Amino acid sequence: MKGFRYLRDATTLELHESACIGCGRCLDVCPHLVFCLSDKKARITDRDACMECGACRRNCPADAISVDAGVGCASGIINEWLRERKIRGVGGGCCS
Repeated sequence: MKGFRYLRDATTLELHESACIGCGRCLDVCPHLVFCLSDKKARITDRDACMECGACRRNCPADAISVDAGVGCASGIINEWLRERKIRGVGGGCCS
């Protein structure tokens, strides 16, 4: 989902660069390419692409990432993506 945007300047994502150990796990698990590695530390390159799924926080061994994760944002994004493609989601009534 490259080029994705949620809400401008609304994410709760924070990276505590001083705690980062440069392992790159946040890059591996982020579905929207929010992070990059620079000078052996993670950096946030596209904050507005964050959908607050929490994968980065859960996989960070240094506890250098904080985000208020919840399924509401991800669910809304997925439903919008399905709606744009005219694909019926769960309970969409495709089989009456």
